[in-house]
Amino acid sequence: MGGRPGGGPVDFDAQVVIVGAGPAGLLLAGDLAESGVSTIVVERRVRDSELTRAFSVNARTLEQLDARGVADELVATGLRNPVLQFLQIDLSRLPTRYPHVLVTPQYNTERVLRARARTHGADLREGCEVTDVRQDADGVEVRVRDADGAGHTLRAAYVVGADGRNSTVRRCLGLPFPGRAAVRSMMLADVRLAEPPRKPPTVGAVGDAFAIVVPFGDGWFRVMAWSRRHQMPDSASVDLEEVKAIARRALGRDFGMHDPRWISRFHSDERQSPRYRDGRVFLVGDAAHVHSPAGGMGMNTSIQDSANLGWKLAAVLRGRAPEALLDSYQAERHPVGRRVIRRSGALLRGVLTTPRALCGVRDFAARTVLRFPPVARRLARAMAGIDIAYRAAAGTHPLTGKRVPDIPLTDGRRLYEALRGRRFVLVTPADAPFPGSIAGEWGSGVEFVTAVGLVGRAVLVRPDAYIAWATSERSAEGRDVRIREVLAASCGGVVAGE
Repeated sequence: MGGRPGGGPVDFDAQVVIVGAGPAGLLLAGDLAESGVSTIVVERRVRDSELTRAFSVNARTLEQLDARGVADELVATGLRNPVLQFLQIDLSRLPTRYPHVLVTPQYNTERVLRARARTHGADLREGCEVTDVRQDADGVEVRVRDADGAGHTLRAAYVVGADGRNSTVRRCLGLPFPGRAAVRSMMLADVRLAEPPRKPPTVGAVGDAFAIVVPFGDGWFRVMAWSRRHQMPDSASVDLEEVKAIARRALGRDFGMHDPRWISRFHSDERQSPRYRDGRVFLVGDAAHVHSPAGGMGMNTSIQDSANLGWKLAAVLRGRAPEALLDSYQAERHPVGRRVIRRSGALLRGVLTTPRALCGVRDFAARTVLRFPPVARRLARAMAGIDIAYRAAAGTHPLTGKRVPDIPLTDGRRLYEALRGRRFVLVTPADAPFPGSIAGEWGSGVEFVTAVGLVGRAVLVRPDAYIAWATSERSAEGRDVRIREVLAASCGGVVAGE
């Protein structure tokens, strides 16, 4: 039994059905379940896979996982790399608790997020394939075929398609997926190495060949290889000798690759759905956007889609925000997806389209540009994902829509630890705390904290670690009146800044 958002009861199998149990679907399931929203996840796969395409987790994604209490667990599974090797972008000075890229197979990310989702009560159903999605004014019906071939229907208030680039949910909605192929005949292999590189990951590009070798930290290495000279369809067979030959051309050696556990050929597209929302149905991750693998932004962008959508669905379903709040998911995340497609595409074309004779010039130019600190900092922030900000309304405080840094609180915690309650957090200076009466009025939906070193302002932080509202009002009386107004209007929704 579920409920109509803001209204009376309606018979639902769950308030939200999520299609797809990849990282985006699992993070969303955990967020909704932790917020008290009944959630079912349906997934075609029947068992965990040890094979994966994604292997990098950037700083902003790790911050999101920190706000859910699982970042340290994931960090322990991989290797921390403070430098993005190909362009030598230094991440070590980034203003974050995670000044590095974490290299770990996607299956580790999924295991951590799956355990969290189940701990909070999400219902994960494997071996279930969605065949149809239909919505009406009151809910959405999802037709599912079980592993034994039996069919049944699930009904929910909302459905989220997290089912990848070939999304059944998107197809059922009739949403287009315009774009183009970014790269064809890219080869992936997970291998052992007889002579591992001394300073992995190792990247090389010589104009007509590209290869990268990345350690997973458990004795396995991911190899990506591409040759302009040998463009084949995805269905064409590929063997280790072909991968080794490209590696020797791009890197000068093949490191003694042997015993592949997985090898495949694929193509990568640049595509984006024009709409991430259609009525009661939403798209997240690869169902909404796909792009080249350059920069390792795919899984990170997908997880951050779900971080944005989850608290909004929970606020609406729990009656704390108007249904119109859900429109802000499209407004905020569609531009991010478009920017990621452009950035990853520019990186890919810079690597793969430079003639061999000009590769040295390309690399020298890149190193020269990165010697300018403002440029280096901007690129590092972009690759780490900490430059993402959401457009704020005209006249709002300059901090509105910005990522909030992790700052120490006077109670001994960090701000991102306070965000683990999946609530808004109101932060005020230690020397100008909020009146106790405000906490009494709004404590069920907002956590009130004071911060070390926060001077002359109050900040309301959304559950996804972005600033919803801020004020630099120095008068305690004026500030507290404004805080009351903001909380009264918005403690489960989007607020106008000042």
